Amino acid sequence: MSVRWAVRRAVAADADRLAAICLDGWRTAYRGILPDDHLDSLRRPEWEEMFAARIAASTDRSTMLVAVNADGEIGAYAGVLGDGSPGMLGALYAAAEWHGTGAGHAAHEAAIAHLAACGFGHAVLWVFERNARARQFYEAHGWLCDQVTQSTKFADGSAVEIRYSRLLP
Repeated sequence: MSVRWAVRRAVAADADRLAAICLDGWRTAYRGILPDDHLDSLRRPEWEEMFAARIAASTDRSTMLVAVNADGEIGAYAGVLGDGSPGMLGALYAAAEWHGTGAGHAAHEAAIAHLAACGFGHAVLWVFERNARARQFYEAHGWLCDQVTQSTKFADGSAVEIRYSRLLP
């Protein structure tokens, strides 16, 4: 399926769609990585509030970017954190129904361009070590695993995240 994606900054009205994409992403991509009880306990209203707060707190350097198709439907989003050093790709999720259409790629490329425009020459991201699909995506987009790890704790368990980094154009 050939789809053209445009990328723009997220606005308040996008919070519910971003929450749905992220929540679905967590429940599918992280099943077997995070405890099932944790994934099953996640509730959409809380995620909508979280996204509304993130969008409201956006700055020129740290923001949410959304890939939209010609009908205005959001197919993917990226969260960029440009208030620290190095710049960070804090989140990247594509809606399941738009996997393989370039939505995630468009959001990713816009995030990289945004961080570069903010003056960063280097960026990092964290991904669950066992998330092979995401790791393959990032590696195909020029990210290198630098073997730095951290453990993310949840009420009923923990998971190892691994850091990736890359130079920016």
